[in-house]
Amino acid sequence: MGIEKLRIKLGHIELKTPIIMASGTFGYGLEKINFIDYKKIGAITTKTITYYPWEGNPQPRIYETYSGMINSIGLQNPGVFYFIKNILPKIRKKFNKIFVSISGRTENEFIQLIKIMNKEKIDALELNLSCPNFEKEQKMISQSSDLTYKIVKKIKNETSIPLIAKLSPNVTNIKEIAIAAEEAGIDMISVINTVKGLCVDLKKMKIIDGGLSGGCIKPIGLKCVYDIYKVVKIPIIGIGGIIKGTDAIEYFLVGASAIGIGSGLFTNSQIIDEVIKSLINFLNKTKSKNLKEITGLLNEKKGKNR
Repeated sequence: MGIEKLRIKLGHIELKTPIIMASGTFGYGLEKINFIDYKKIGAITTKTITYYPWEGNPQPRIYETYSGMINSIGLQNPGVFYFIKNILPKIRKKFNKIFVSISGRTENEFIQLIKIMNKEKIDALELNLSCPNFEKEQKMISQSSDLTYKIVKKIKNETSIPLIAKLSPNVTNIKEIAIAAEEAGIDMISVINTVKGLCVDLKKMKIIDGGLSGGCIKPIGLKCVYDIYKVVKIPIIGIGGIIKGTDAIEYFLVGASAIGIGSGLFTNSQIIDEVIKSLINFLNKTKSKNLKEITGLLNEKKGKNR
């Protein structure tokens, strides 16, 4: 059996494959990358959009580590009005499903963004509640169950567009945050965002303080998906450290319903094809009809509540 076995449903959203290009690592999908078969991508999550244009953080913004990379982009973006006029029409022509990532410094900015996006044809909104490189001196929304519940609840009351909460691993108990998001009405959860980290560039005598991504954070991502799957009923998009095909299998086995590919694309140009091939081979090997049959297969929750 082939790629048709990889079709999934995230709530009411149908994807032809479970591969979602993670926010911030694929830009807005405008560039033509010749080594990617775009037909194998289930959805794209855009780079985060804010109400006003943001310049982002000063250089240096990216630093390679032995096992990944530190980034401190700071959500640089042209603002929602430019995005709607100049970017969204173009990516609609390239991708079957579009998830738009949004963020704001205030509750009002989130609400204003929602009111604008309600007028556009998109498939889901990802609420970036967990960016680690512009909230350096204050608590991120997703580091508080109360703040998470409050903002998700207010946004849910303003829109019928499916909502995804992107959560941070930089917490003591991520299960509490996930439960708060679900109780507030979130439709899906994506985990994880980058892990807070720091590098020192001795040649330039500079510090790069930002978010760590790459293969080194996969155990953290797997643990977060594993724990969240035990306490929620909504779909989970597993993100973090997927750099080869078998990494995606692991995310499904611990509880993910879809996977996000991020900085793995920077080091493995064949990552999308490898994920597709690995998933198909694993389904055939285990005589599974679809990905739903292997979701959470190794999670202690499997069979108890589903």
